[in-house]
Amino acid sequence: MLDGPHREEDGAMTMDVDFTAQRVPGRGLDLYDLGLKRALDLALVALVAPFVAVVVALLALLVAADGGAPFYAQWRVGRSGRLFRMWKLRTMVVGADAALAAHLDADPAARAEWDAFQKLERDPRVTPLGRILRRLSLDELPQLWNVLTGDMSLVGPRPMMPSQRGDYPGRAYYALRPGLTGAWQVSARNESTFAERARFDGAYAAALSLWTDLAILAATVGVVLRATGR
Repeated sequence: MLDGPHREEDGAMTMDVDFTAQRVPGRGLDLYDLGLKRALDLALVALVAPFVAVVVALLALLVAADGGAPFYAQWRVGRSGRLFRMWKLRTMVVGADAALAAHLDADPAARAEWDAFQKLERDPRVTPLGRILRRLSLDELPQLWNVLTGDMSLVGPRPMMPSQRGDYPGRAYYALRPGLTGAWQVSARNESTFAERARFDGAYAAALSLWTDLAILAATVGVVLRATGR
């Protein structure tokens, strides 16, 4: 499935707002920005690709056992506001969008939780297998393809849906590639509101370096082992 309104121009999905070349105030480009970060992404993806491909293939067979497609794609906002399709293993029932709308209409408390966090602690759309995949973050593995194609980075802001732009108060997001993991994911992953992600993105952008990315990647291992995903 694809989420959110979009338009096509010259074969690329773009936002109506031009965020081209936005940078975080007070921070210029350096060697890591200009190529080393991308080189690190490609090197690490190449290193883990053979193992990940086997794991994803096996999980896809399990997900498809209910008759639905094993993979799920959504439009997400990338660097400079460009839209791209982000891939995940499907963790929800078929017809999940309609199920969410009905649930939020019937439950005001769930509506308030969704408005604040853009997620639900007890999401009725998630399948039993999907809960396991989410807790272990295994549903995110197909996003290594997005890293390979350059739409995402291993480390960066949490990918944002087009419909969430109005709830995001910062600028740093648009200067960076969204990340498979990031500062928010290894810190306040399930406790902060959606709007508070901008604070983590700004701090990450200001401290962006090889050592920052390596520290976040190392911390991600601990987060995954603690199975804190939802």
